[in-house]
Amino acid sequence: MSNPFTGLSIESARRALAAQLRSAQLDDAELDARILLGAALGLDLTGLVAQAARLLTEAEASRLARYARRRIAGEPVARILGTREFWGLPFRLSEATLVPRPDTETVIELALEILREWKPSHPPRIADIGTGSGAILLALLHEIPGAFGVGTDLSLTALKTARDNAAALGLADRASFVACSYAAALRGPFDLIVSNPPYIPSAEIPKLSIEVREHDPHLALDGGNDGYDAYRALIPQAAERLSPGGALIVEAGQGQARNIETLMTAAALVVDRPPKADLAGIPRAVSARKMPP
Repeated sequence: MSNPFTGLSIESARRALAAQLRSAQLDDAELDARILLGAALGLDLTGLVAQAARLLTEAEASRLARYARRRIAGEPVARILGTREFWGLPFRLSEATLVPRPDTETVIELALEILREWKPSHPPRIADIGTGSGAILLALLHEIPGAFGVGTDLSLTALKTARDNAAALGLADRASFVACSYAAALRGPFDLIVSNPPYIPSAEIPKLSIEVREHDPHLALDGGNDGYDAYRALIPQAAERLSPGGALIVEAGQGQARNIETLMTAAALVVDRPPKADLAGIPRAVSARKMPP
């Protein structure tokens, strides 16, 4: 099969790739084309513009063709490149980790708001349940000097990915990672417990986009028959391990916030603020506090 990018200039290759992605009815074809071309050539946007008239080498054309085939087959750009930016920080991915999404940044925003209001007298201890790539925990540690955090996950591959990300971000001395189910292996107290648990009802997973259902780990997606299995397990565990005044914050799927608040209340936590909505207006970050005796 001939390579459609052979003999093209950088600018022509970008246009050709964008046209391919549009023909495959992929969203963000122009952006994806620029990112994939830059990755294939090892150039940033400035480099792509400056070298727009240069012809691709055979190796560059071959690499770009491989990227194009993978993207057209439904593989997300972040999976192709093996990295994703979250909270302005670069995170390596693995087959055992979700691709961090902008919606999850709502959890970070709410956590920082709560800590600013609470003003604990000591650097907070943070637990991230189901840490995956470590994105939530490491973003918080990046924002909160002196804070220490623990991330848990069932997957040893995910934990290695999180450890590697902590080292790359210069946070390894303030982050540790433990293999366990939810918070089972943790000892409190923690001032802040955060989680983006699996919350997709099992029957809904086949209906998800190919980018998600074929490339995100099902362990991190499947929330059981009604989508609440993980919340039923982790909320009581978290309540036991929170310090007085401490907060639990979880990401919620669409339409789930109220039921999650009910589970929090049943665990003797106090819901003292409305959920924080994402950019689409969906209540995304749900929180509750453990009130002092």
